[in-house]
Amino acid sequence: MSSQGEAAIGLDLGGTNIKAGLVARDGTVIHRLSLPTEAHRGGEALMDRLSEIVLALREHAMKHDWRIRGVGVGSAGQVSREKGAVIGATANLPGWAGMELAVRLESRTGLPVAVDNDANAMAFGEAWAGAGREWRDFVCVTLGTGVGGCLILDREPYRGRDGFAGEFGHHVVEHGGIPCNCGRTGCWEQYASVTALMRMTREIKGEAELLATPTKVFGSAREGYGPALTLVNEYANYIAIGLANLIHLFNPQGIVIGGAVTQQGDFLFDRVRGAVAGLLLPVYKDAAEEIPIVPAALGNDGGVIGAVAGYFIKSD
Repeated sequence: MSSQGEAAIGLDLGGTNIKAGLVARDGTVIHRLSLPTEAHRGGEALMDRLSEIVLALREHAMKHDWRIRGVGVGSAGQVSREKGAVIGATANLPGWAGMELAVRLESRTGLPVAVDNDANAMAFGEAWAGAGREWRDFVCVTLGTGVGGCLILDREPYRGRDGFAGEFGHHVVEHGGIPCNCGRTGCWEQYASVTALMRMTREIKGEAELLATPTKVFGSAREGYGPALTLVNEYANYIAIGLANLIHLFNPQGIVIGGAVTQQGDFLFDRVRGAVAGLLLPVYKDAAEEIPIVPAALGNDGGVIGAVAGYFIKSD
């Protein structure tokens, strides 16, 4: 079969949903699935769920004459790509720490498996086929159940000594602040994640119905409803604090932000950009071009595409 018939199976495992798909060698998602993670059932049940998804996608590929090169998994938590294992995970994925993901998934499916952190995978996808494809060095941040991140250096994810680099969500932005499920306090994740946004809504008395979901929060804010608008501005400021720190640390060519809240477009991004500008050292603001802060281009497919990028980029 020609190389045009090659594909890989990508899995993007988050605390809330598992996104999966068949990805062709040009980065196109041929077929996709999305299922609840059901993390509360524990690590073994989640392992079963991933295996079933891979087998279902492999069967779909066989029916349509796609040859599978392998499986790529982007998992939340601290991941050793070399060992193919999840070394650490927060309460978002109970029973997931220590999971030998590659070995176990290979034994169940008969396919080679590559494993990486989910934020690394998303960033790799954006570098290969998304918003970061014109940059060699950029920062990628994901705002979801938690906050993940990745520094792309020379078009590749920077993983650090043990593969754990990019835990942007756990850099402290408020000393002695809100307790985090990692065991520390004041982590950026507790202020900039979607989970944090929903906690902030619950703290506004009498607004349970109007501000029950992120969609309702932003919808009410767009209509000019005061409490919702105040909340969105506060949330944008918290996002900006972390981004300004990352700009000071890395001076990247750009910043790509992923996650469901990016669907709010410039209504959120303009607030974030304005808040970031007010937090930067003068040298960054006086540069010939400001550092772009843009939404991810691949949407829900970013982590799925990035999880398998290594299968195709290395062979091109």
